[in-house]
Amino acid sequence: MPLLYGGFGLVLLALWIFCLLDVIVTAEEDCRNLPKGAWILIVLFLPEVGSILWLLAGRPQTVTRPGGLPYRGNTGSFPEYDRPGRFVPSNPDDDEDFLRRCRERAEEQRRAYREQQRQAEGNQDQ
Repeated sequence: MPLLYGGFGLVLLALWIFCLLDVIVTAEEDCRNLPKGAWILIVLFLPEVGSILWLLAGRPQTVTRPGGLPYRGNTGSFPEYDRPGRFVPSNPDDDEDFLRRCRERAEEQRRAYREQQRQAEGNQDQ
């Protein structure tokens, strides 16, 4: 029987610590029914009752996270994408300057690779 009481006590302690930390990290504007400071005091000084009250009446109902799950076809909604004045890329096939720079860079890399191969062959012949 003492083992049962000890286990129950540990569960209550874990619940109290969880709720106390949850109140602390919850944003002020997300707390329901009472100010955040009042919830901290209630959970701190009335551990069992305060924890249950926090879970039922004070904890935010839903947590909205931008983006969601990527495998459900979600493209994501991050604040930096909604920033005014942000450059929105167009179709790369329509951007001649972009395509020209890509071709120049590819040709430069091909030239550098051929030169590297010539040097490697020259070192092997010596």
